[in-house]
Amino acid sequence: MIDRIKKKRIMRLRRHQRVRKSISGKKDHPRLNVFRSNQHIYAQIIDDSAGHTLVAASDFELKNEMAKNKLTKSAIAQKVGNLIAQKAIKKGIKKVVFDRGGYRYFGRVKYLAEGAREKGLEF
Repeated sequence: MIDRIKKKRIMRLRRHQRVRKSISGKKDHPRLNVFRSNQHIYAQIIDDSAGHTLVAASDFELKNEMAKNKLTKSAIAQKVGNLIAQKAIKKGIKKVVFDRGGYRYFGRVKYLAEGAREKGLEF
């Protein structure tokens, strides 16, 4: 059981490293990185040339809304996508490069991307 879980984590990290060889965030096109755990989802926009996180959002910022409404993980991911897009547009960032972090473009990762596109982020 533990070996299977460890293997999945290692394979995700290998995929992430392979993808990161070709994807990097520049000043004009920063990188939108996604990390998901079993319970939470995080997104950040990173300028790799300077090594700085420009904007970050997670489901912790939506605690009040989550407490009022029983939301699914997918709905929460979409709201995090909306939130990261709103913050990015306030900072003047409209175009990003999407980095799915080695995860499949499926489920919560897909909903986060759709939420970000919905609010005006282009990738």
